[in-house]
Amino acid sequence: MSALVSILMVVVLAVGSVFGFYNGMVSARENVDSKWSQVDNQLQRRSDLIPNLVNTVKGYAAHEKEVFQSVSDARAKMAGARSVSDKLAANTEINSALSRLLAVAENYPQLKADQNFRQLQDELSGTENRIAVARKDYNDAVQSYNTKIKSLPYSLFAGALGFTARDYFKVEETARTVPKVQF
Repeated sequence: MSALVSILMVVVLAVGSVFGFYNGMVSARENVDSKWSQVDNQLQRRSDLIPNLVNTVKGYAAHEKEVFQSVSDARAKMAGARSVSDKLAANTEINSALSRLLAVAENYPQLKADQNFRQLQDELSGTENRIAVARKDYNDAVQSYNTKIKSLPYSLFAGALGFTARDYFKVEETARTVPKVQF
């Protein structure tokens, strides 16, 4: 009888451990998804601000149509992006287009003096900071999750239970190039 109780306790402990491991991995995966949601939220905020900024700048520099078109096109790609990789690519395009737009602003001093433009530029700057924080939080969550599913004893169960490594939010090579601002 005591052997049966001992075997039962070992089985209960084993099953409990598997449940605990599984719940830990689910929790880590949900944390990654939550952090990505915050990145996505901030990218959407920026995408929503861009038309206001573009329309304000258009009022002052109507002949810089190509720059405005590239910003508008990049925003449309961000709005249509569904996967993480599509959003990362669209984010790179928006960064490039915004850099060109801000260069246009540098060429029009009266534009920088406009209250609406300054307010939108401040909002955009604040959003960029929020995106940076959200990206860092996401990458921290991915690191924790990936470490968990690759470490023992989780690694013994992760693949069988459908838990796979997540991708980090990486900086595109074009973002490493220092922009040139000329006056």
